[in-house]
Amino acid sequence: MKNILLLLLLNVVAFAFLHAQNIEANDTQKKNIYSLIDKYSEAREKRDTILLKNILTTDVDQLVSTGEWRNGVAASVKGMLSSSANSPGTRTLTVDKLRMLNLTSAIVDCRYEITNPDNTARKMWSTFMVISEQGVWKITAIRNMLPASQ
Repeated sequence: MKNILLLLLLNVVAFAFLHAQNIEANDTQKKNIYSLIDKYSEAREKRDTILLKNILTTDVDQLVSTGEWRNGVAASVKGMLSSSANSPGTRTLTVDKLRMLNLTSAIVDCRYEITNPDNTARKMWSTFMVISEQGVWKITAIRNMLPASQ
């Protein structure tokens, strides 16, 4: 009976220590992550492959609103350039929410708007999974979504 009570007590104590903590991004993390999203937007606008390759991890994966998967930095960059060429317009990413998962990874939700040359706008969402590699924030996954019509 003592062993059962001891085991139960250990489980309760262990659970208390394993409870997930909410991690708030500090000012430096926020600044660097927001800057990363701005660089991504800039690289897309300028079709800057060098900048894209510097801000994406080698194993980046991307799911675009058409349902196409792009796996790896080469496929992602190629697809991004093709998409930018086929859908001209001004791309704007506005960070809506930043959630730290731990000190070196975060989820960034953005409003993603493409203003077409005829001034119509395509409004979407983009979610970025970002990680810090040796102190440098990079994008490791991108999910683009079209809002469901209501």
